[in-house]
Amino acid sequence: MKTLAKKNSQKGATAVEFALILPFLLILVFGIIEFGCFLFDKAVITNASREGARAACVYQEPRMPLAEIKNVVNGYLGDNLISFGPGSHKSSTDPVVPDSVVSGDYLKVTVSYHYDFLLLPAFIGSLVGGTNIVAETSMRVE
Repeated sequence: MKTLAKKNSQKGATAVEFALILPFLLILVFGIIEFGCFLFDKAVITNASREGARAACVYQEPRMPLAEIKNVVNGYLGDNLISFGPGSHKSSTDPVVPDSVVSGDYLKVTVSYHYDFLLLPAFIGSLVGGTNIVAETSMRVE
């Protein structure tokens, strides 16, 4: 005589539970990675503004022109930002230099960067649309 199948068979229950949980788990993991990339880029933007201010504050004759300060900042950003391919970052640099720079004056460099989400652009980008990261550094001229 054949044995009858158990009335309350649990075959396949684990696969169904995994299929239900997997999308949430993937969103959590990729969200953590995305947030880490965002924080890394924020630190790079801050360091780029420091690099630009430091390059402009160091004593030299003649003083560094604004275009050179922007080149220092954009070079730092191009080398260190997490992005997909060259030219994919959109940043603006705004150095504020007094008209006649003398030792002891303050020089301010502001860097603004539009962060587009990298891993989940269709999901997060449609909700938020990216965000701007702004870093500002003020240093005394040597």
